[in-house]
Amino acid sequence: MAVEVHLGKMKVRMKAYQHKLKLALIGQSIFGQEVYNKLRKEGHKVVGVFTVPDKNGQADPLALAAEKDGTPVFKFPRWRAKGKPIQEVIAAYKSVGAELNVLPFCTQFIPMDVIDCPKHGSIIYHPSILPRHRGASAINWTLIQGDKKAGFTIFWADDGLDTGPILLQRECDVGQNDTVDDLYNRFLFPEGVKAMVEAVHLIADGKAPRIPQPKEGATYEGIQKKENAEISWDQPAAALHNWIRGHDKVPGAWTTIDDQVVTFYGSSLLDASVPAGQELAIRGASRPGLVTKNGLVIFGNDGKMVLVRNLQFQDGKMIPASKYFSADETTTLELTEEEKKMAEDIKAIWKGILSNVPIIEDSTDFFKSGASSMHVVRMLEEIKQKYSGLQLQNEDVYMATKFADFIQMAVRKLRGEGGEEELVIDYVSKNVNNMTVNMPYQCFINGQFVNADDGKTYDTINPTDGSVIASVSSASLADVDRAVAAAKEAFENGEWGRMNARERGRLMYKLADLMEEHQEELATIESIDSGAVYTLALKTHIGMSVQTFRYFAGWCDKIQGATIPINQARPNHNLTFTKKEPIGVCAIVIPWNYPLMMLAWKSAACLAAGNTLVLKTAQVTPLTALKFAELSAKAGFPKGVINILPGSGGLVGQHLSKHPDVRKVGFTGSTPTGKEIMKSAATNLKKVSLELGGKSPLIIFNDCELDKAVKMGMGAVYFNKGENCIAAGRLFVEESIHDEFVRKVVEEVKKMKIGDPLDRSTDHGPQNHKAHLEKLLKYCETGVKEGATLVYGGRQVCRPGFFMEPTVFTDVEDHMYIAQEESFGPVMVISKFKNGDVDGVLQRANTTEYGLASGVFTKDISKALYISEKLEAGTVFINTYNKTDVAAPFGGFKQSGFGKDLGEEALHEYLRTKAVTVEY
Repeated sequence: MAVEVHLGKMKVRMKAYQHKLKLALIGQSIFGQEVYNKLRKEGHKVVGVFTVPDKNGQADPLALAAEKDGTPVFKFPRWRAKGKPIQEVIAAYKSVGAELNVLPFCTQFIPMDVIDCPKHGSIIYHPSILPRHRGASAINWTLIQGDKKAGFTIFWADDGLDTGPILLQRECDVGQNDTVDDLYNRFLFPEGVKAMVEAVHLIADGKAPRIPQPKEGATYEGIQKKENAEISWDQPAAALHNWIRGHDKVPGAWTTIDDQVVTFYGSSLLDASVPAGQELAIRGASRPGLVTKNGLVIFGNDGKMVLVRNLQFQDGKMIPASKYFSADETTTLELTEEEKKMAEDIKAIWKGILSNVPIIEDSTDFFKSGASSMHVVRMLEEIKQKYSGLQLQNEDVYMATKFADFIQMAVRKLRGEGGEEELVIDYVSKNVNNMTVNMPYQCFINGQFVNADDGKTYDTINPTDGSVIASVSSASLADVDRAVAAAKEAFENGEWGRMNARERGRLMYKLADLMEEHQEELATIESIDSGAVYTLALKTHIGMSVQTFRYFAGWCDKIQGATIPINQARPNHNLTFTKKEPIGVCAIVIPWNYPLMMLAWKSAACLAAGNTLVLKTAQVTPLTALKFAELSAKAGFPKGVINILPGSGGLVGQHLSKHPDVRKVGFTGSTPTGKEIMKSAATNLKKVSLELGGKSPLIIFNDCELDKAVKMGMGAVYFNKGENCIAAGRLFVEESIHDEFVRKVVEEVKKMKIGDPLDRSTDHGPQNHKAHLEKLLKYCETGVKEGATLVYGGRQVCRPGFFMEPTVFTDVEDHMYIAQEESFGPVMVISKFKNGDVDGVLQRANTTEYGLASGVFTKDISKALYISEKLEAGTVFINTYNKTDVAAPFGGFKQSGFGKDLGEEALHEYLRTKAVTVEY
């Protein structure tokens, strides 16, 4: 049913369910607890909770929640004895009068007397897409079998094993390196809880389907136990990886090394050249493993590789695989008095969790004493409350399970020893421009360079000669989801969200210093990837990027709200003030003409405001952004704050614009794409800023300094090969100087050196990519067909690569295609206007749907200011052009977009204002 809620003039339709049920929840775990809480919140009455007895003196989470609410709780060790139902248990169950049994997660065998008892029967949650993977360990088998899809089923219980009719199903993609925990935490848990509640609603309203399970595709696998989790080595690398990740963390895939059982955790496929390392013999493997600085590399029978990060020995000790040959070299630390106090506090936390253990000793093992993964989260959260500066991860607990080892690990973390996990980068290296440039080529997600989830890559091309520079990871939808999740976690729960503004600024200054330190390498990469002339790349592409980060670093601790006088609620007093707050996760989508500079213009303001970001590079120019990711990690930015995804705009950009956890989109690109982003962003009303296409007019009056106007006019068109968002798309030259202006321009154009962008004497490099060159040539053909005069150029240069001659058109009439549409290339479009016709040329200049930039050349300052007032553009240049600065706001009007980059105004694009009123 739908309920209409009237809010002022708005009418909102809200979905609601009519009926509520009396429920019995049978099961256990945090999952069961969440289902219980949500069902009660929706108005259903839980008349009884049937769960397992306390373990080691600790109640199950479901029991804890129910007992807190006063819901009847029954803790039966079993429901049957000798194959028959225990009548006392059945009677206790029937006493609650449930209309429906809900089994969110249940490890006990429930008799059919109970299953069939309620009016509506029983529904069960199962973590697979039935009929596939019936039985226990379903998530494990989903990974072991290499399934591309995972999911869950809510079905009607019958007397078979997971064979009842289907009520509803949900599915998700399985990432290449997903573990059981990844699938459970990302999808099976949160979506499963929602689906259980939805299923109960459907039953309550009499709309729940009963779809028989198909016989085709049905599988049954048993519980995976340690004894049958041994690794069989005669398999391809992908199968080895699936076996290891399918058993991670329980029961753990194992093998024999140096006559002892060693369990493997944290595997990923390694798509790279064989790294350097020390050989390690593994029983049954045809080829020794390699202990490398990043972990243990093992080989499939297809010669491909798997990287294993952690190893666990028979005594329970877990180590980084990279430390296999040095595992016993760590010395025991002497603790300071403050550290001893911390150790006592942590011991009290352990004691609170391990209530069954009389005394916490150095040898006490967290897990062998009865703790589970649920207790890991609790323990770390309690430590975080007392010691916010101590940043521990779940993995740290698994690596140090004994109390003494845990304290040593915690103290080392607190002291900063060992630092962050080493950044693993697999470069493409090239000797070019008298240096070796090292270029990352993988997605950068949560502080690590990783292959795309589906393993797809694409080639990025050097426009100078058409050669392949590198095969770059092509991000998938799953990669977008992972990157957004990492950014959200960093913003909401990570160090970044707690960091003070001045420290944030310090990191940004450090990043700017690193960019400056690597400016020649960055400029070289920019040159070979985008075709930018090296000298321009060094000064503008990279130089302005460094300046931008330094400028916004200075803003970090200067973002302020205001106090506002309001009417007092007498006799009380009121104080109202505003706060400027970061928005959250921001998606940034950048173009290919200034790859690093466009990244800097948006990212620096975004980070200064305290947000986290996921940035999609232009597909054809990803390499400087990925190098920037490396430098950001070296600068010390916490994991998840900056995420960089190369790949398709239609796939990655579109998914980012629609993503429910993204709160802001900053986009630079074409107007049609900007419109699509606005539509997508409407799904959750994201904040949006758009810097779009332009057809910037440049008006040249006869009282100008002509030589300066020629020089500046050429720069306005040919700067960066014309691949410049504010390029002068149309020049209006006053009739009396028109011919001389054209003659001087052509003379100068003929002097321009076209060639290798790495040659310091080159004026004009190749267009960015082949498709763009072809588009420009068609643009020129259209101009000629419509009757414009092609004075110079208009052709591809006869040499390898994507070079185009600088082009000059005259006699361009207002109705022509080239007068109305942007070329985004080295094409000067000249129209003349009558002497003294100021208002006439203004009207022509404004007759465009674009309004990004504009310019005027005249010695008459009054005329110049009048023109600047009337021009409908976000930027007006007077007697200059292309003069942008990090402190001056930049952005357009009309279909050139809205919102600003650069300057103080850019910060407000990434902030929200909160008003707070206090009565005292």
